[in-house]
Amino acid sequence: MKLLQKTILLLVLLSMLIVQVRAEDPKPLPIGAKAPDFSLKGVDDKTYTLASFKDAKLLVIIFTCNHCPTAQAYEDRIIEFTAAYKSKGVQVVAISPNSDAAIRLDELGYTDLSDSFDEMKMRHQEKGYNFPYLYDGETQQVSTQYGPATTPHAFVFDQERTLRYVGRIDDDEHIGRAKTFDLKNAVDELLAEKPVTTATTRTFGCSVKWKSKTDWKTREVADWKKEPVTLETATLDTLKAVLSNNSGKYRLINFWATWCGPCVAEFSALVETDKMYRQRDFDFITVSLDAKQSTDKVRAFLQQKYASNRNLLFGDENKYDLIEAVDAEWQGALPYTILVSPAGEIVYRQMGIIEPLALRKAIVERIGRYYP
Repeated sequence: MKLLQKTILLLVLLSMLIVQVRAEDPKPLPIGAKAPDFSLKGVDDKTYTLASFKDAKLLVIIFTCNHCPTAQAYEDRIIEFTAAYKSKGVQVVAISPNSDAAIRLDELGYTDLSDSFDEMKMRHQEKGYNFPYLYDGETQQVSTQYGPATTPHAFVFDQERTLRYVGRIDDDEHIGRAKTFDLKNAVDELLAEKPVTTATTRTFGCSVKWKSKTDWKTREVADWKKEPVTLETATLDTLKAVLSNNSGKYRLINFWATWCGPCVAEFSALVETDKMYRQRDFDFITVSLDAKQSTDKVRAFLQQKYASNRNLLFGDENKYDLIEAVDAEWQGALPYTILVSPAGEIVYRQMGIIEPLALRKAIVERIGRYYP
């Protein structure tokens, strides 16, 4: 009996392992396969199935997402393609396969938004998508069945919903550089009732963020704990050098104090913003206006927040000299946050608590959403 129980347990564990491997590395549907049915919620809060698009001559399903720089580079092309082919009976549907619970902050360096359903709604509205945008990040069952390798990844089905093309949209993710328009070519041939000349192509983009990888975020925080947190004493001359910004990067500077409630409340969002963009042309400096006698308190707070960026303590220097040196528009209230360009120009300012999405949008619109 014990041997039988052990055998059953081993088989269960083995089956779980096989399911996990399949979920993490599913193969794209083969040409000739029928489209798996689905029931997914769109950003308009409607539920869509295959039958929702039964009148379309061709169904183009593109697995894409918010955060991936390659996916963002193709957004306008997908919008333009949809507009050009809608009158020809071609229905475009976008599906996000990603679990935002598996996306680390250091994977968000080209975006202001992650891949949650609510953030999908924001991106849909901002870009004016003219196609349904569906969420599969909760269960990822549909993505496992279709097998996208990257975002974006296109699947084209004929009127009988048989797969006739799977692969890239075109041959270059850089905007304006493509020479071979694989998706368009396949759709044109199908509309002309011709076989697809090139039915499969390789894709390039971000990998699908599977739910089984949620431990990556835990590892990320564990890595933060290992990073040293420092605190330097700063004079007015130190601050003037920081403000002149000869780093060649966009520099985010936050003026704060431990005794300032809004400063404390927003601080984690600022540190997370730094974790998102610090691998880019970006750096983050904090300037505490606490008294020098509070140095230990300031350092302890910074350590608690994993603030491994550069941190300065202005201490007991004249605050009005500081305000005048920083920004003529600063009225003196804390917190105060500015984004300084590589030319030393303040391109974003916020007196009072920040709105993280607005700040991140201001940053990413300047450092870029796409691969160079």
